[in-house]
Amino acid sequence: MSDVREEVLDYLETHHVMTLATHGTRGPWAAAVFYVSNGFTLTFLSSPRTRHAQDLANEPRCAATIHEDYREWKDIKGVQLEGRVTTITGIRRIEAIRLYGEKFPLVRPGQTPALIKAALSRVAWYELTPTRCFFVNNTKGFGHRDEISLT
Repeated sequence: MSDVREEVLDYLETHHVMTLATHGTRGPWAAAVFYVSNGFTLTFLSSPRTRHAQDLANEPRCAATIHEDYREWKDIKGVQLEGRVTTITGIRRIEAIRLYGEKFPLVRPGQTPALIKAALSRVAWYELTPTRCFFVNNTKGFGHRDEISLT
């Protein structure tokens, strides 16, 4: 496995929030969501009533970025993705909840406060499967970007 591929997988595991970009009848939209990674696949939850979830129901193709808030351009690193989002159910949903609970203990079954538990009963679980992935790393030069093979 390439060093850049390993670096991206580590980056995905050690970060928590992605900005999801969608497009719907009201135009383009971006939303920050917590996620958990399983390889390059990213799982997140959201209310089906949110604008981004409604957009994804009609157009599952999206883009996402994961990055930190840098002050200097030369320090910028981040992951850029494009892919498709699907709603997950059944066994895959149970596995998603388990993985999500490992990263975010507040949502672990049996440990969830009542208010959070009530909110979780109204969410849908989603999976972003990337079709393209790039790693931006300005420490290697302004605008340096590597495409990661997903096959």
